[in-house]
Amino acid sequence: MTPGELPDWPEEPFERALVVAAHPDDETLGASGLLQRLHAAGTAVTLVVATDGEAAFPAAGAAERRELARTRRHELEDSVRAQGLSAVEPVWLGLPDSDLASHGDELTSTLRSHADGHDLCLLPWPDDPHPDHRAAARAALAAAPVSAQRWSYPIWLWHRLSLDDPAIPWPRARSLRLTEAERDAKAAAIATFTSQLKPGPRGEEPILPEEVLAHFSHGTETFFREPPQASAPVSRFASLYAAAQDPWSVGTKWYERRKREMVLACLPDEHYGTVVEPACGVGVLTRDLAARADHVIAFDPVPAAVERTRAAVAGLSHVDVHKGSAPGALPAGPADLLVYSELLYYLDDQDLDATIEASAAALRPGGHLLAAHWLPWAPEAPRDGRDAHARLLAHPAFEPLVEHTDEQFLLHVLRRR
Repeated sequence: MTPGELPDWPEEPFERALVVAAHPDDETLGASGLLQRLHAAGTAVTLVVATDGEAAFPAAGAAERRELARTRRHELEDSVRAQGLSAVEPVWLGLPDSDLASHGDELTSTLRSHADGHDLCLLPWPDDPHPDHRAAARAALAAAPVSAQRWSYPIWLWHRLSLDDPAIPWPRARSLRLTEAERDAKAAAIATFTSQLKPGPRGEEPILPEEVLAHFSHGTETFFREPPQASAPVSRFASLYAAAQDPWSVGTKWYERRKREMVLACLPDEHYGTVVEPACGVGVLTRDLAARADHVIAFDPVPAAVERTRAAVAGLSHVDVHKGSAPGALPAGPADLLVYSELLYYLDDQDLDATIEASAAALRPGGHLLAAHWLPWAPEAPRDGRDAHARLLAHPAFEPLVEHTDEQFLLHVLRRR
């Protein structure tokens, strides 16, 4: 795998980006092109630098390190100007270089104070060979808002690992192809870090020799999506329901209306006995399913969603709506149809595996499971829709009956063997 073989960076709008660097120059080496692109698009960039990079040459004494710290701060300021990032003022934390791991809690707390309101968090690759990069990444991931997309940029991966190393998460990688202007500005910015480009005070090898710099001059930048490791918190959805009557505009938005019509059209049977709908939301689909079922069991972990679904199906005595989450709230069965719409990608590995197992147990032989999920990767989600559907399709209890894929969503109907 090479950067040129990767899918393109998703060109999405971001309002505010939090950029975390362990040392001055990390963000320039790994993400200068992206920072230029974001800045040009109007994204407000907050750059937080954890250390001053004063320990680049370990044999240096205290006074020498203080001087190097001042030099590296000036170099980064020059680098920011060379990239045209006029509105970016680096936030300097001054934590000990080469010892960030001992200051993880402090770093996390400080980053959290800067992170609020950002919808993009850019951080060092969490498995980078440099321990400071790993520590900065852990702190940034812990501090990032749940609603922010999280992406990492590798630095020493290119020089110290083989590209076929199994630790490299290539399936989550995307490549940004720099324009000529972005590439020239990045080269000018890297050139400002003279303390890292020349031999050290005792003749030490440069920190960034030519063979290392070559990895950052080929006109592409690589980023890894860093999804949450835990299922999306219910509190996130509760806040959305508190802010809007219909948070995803399922009753009016064309995407939702079209997807719902496709869901109903793809159901193989005209009528079902018992239908189960986890994460029923505001009940628009629940009402449609009720027209094709003897009994509907709908549930949602958010009390406000339960209330709105109950209002949507008021008067329909064959619909039961209650508070609950998958997998725990799935009935023992036998059910004739399970409908998962925009839910499974929010579950972590353990919850998703348990939900699939519970679904297989709940469905009668010959019963159907329908899954429909948005293709873009939601910030709160541990996975995207493709991954969730792949796990469903891989389970031996199910066989596929219907598949529909378009540019916005993926839909499958599976039959219980």
